[in-house]
Amino acid sequence: MVDRHNRDLDRIPAPQPEPLAVATVDSHAHLEIVTNAAPDSDEVRKVLDDARDAGIDRVVQVGYSAEQSQWCVDAAQHWKGRVLAAVALHPNEAPVVEDLEHDWSIIAKLAEHPRVRAIGETGLDYFRTPPELRKRQQESFKWHIELANKHNKALVIHDRDSHDDVLSVLLEVGAPEKTIFHCFSGDLEMAKVCVERGYILSFAGTLTFKNAPQLREAVKIVPDDQLLVETDSPFLAPTPHRGALNTPAQIANIVRAMADERNVSDSELATTLSNNAERIFGSFA
Repeated sequence: MVDRHNRDLDRIPAPQPEPLAVATVDSHAHLEIVTNAAPDSDEVRKVLDDARDAGIDRVVQVGYSAEQSQWCVDAAQHWKGRVLAAVALHPNEAPVVEDLEHDWSIIAKLAEHPRVRAIGETGLDYFRTPPELRKRQQESFKWHIELANKHNKALVIHDRDSHDDVLSVLLEVGAPEKTIFHCFSGDLEMAKVCVERGYILSFAGTLTFKNAPQLREAVKIVPDDQLLVETDSPFLAPTPHRGALNTPAQIANIVRAMADERNVSDSELATTLSNNAERIFGSFA
């Protein structure tokens, strides 16, 4: 994942959007990739300040490796009131780390930190993982589900080209009460299954892409209390800035697109999303 992340640092940031009237939350970001800086740096401060100026005053910083999950915890500790952490091994990391159990032990310890409110991003990714490595990926996913259940924390799922197996593993192991499909990528029928099971669907800038009509159909049917919004910064900047470096400030544009699809006001939706994030992750204070 490192090489791909470094390439994203060369992108020009998406322009600062018009601010939302009601503050809300970016439920999934990777600030260390956006900034390539220390968790307590001025670079991180600027990204958070730009987000706040756009009406996004809280961010969930999400883990993908043992080392980077420590960065998440340090950021959440430093930016109290503004940042919370999730920790995990990304599904693309799990099959290739040298000592999986060693990295698990680091994640398990970090999961005990009071500012870690979710286990993620974990899950399955069959786009980048060849069949011979998928069993190890599935084992890691199951381990993370059990960790989330042990600590009664939310589970943040990465699901790419693996919908059926993700849903099956959740039933097999037992999904946590707060199970989040990060950057939901399924169709209307999958959204209905997730809603029926009580899962939370988080939508990103992909909602605005011309080639994603299925996401615009899906977002219409999700109950208010099962909905989140995210940037997945620095990836997936929304239209019309697709291809730019994404930052949490772009939540403003995604919320407006979601509100249009759900036929509600921006302020009403921002309030709903803020309340959901505080319920799912707890207080950012």
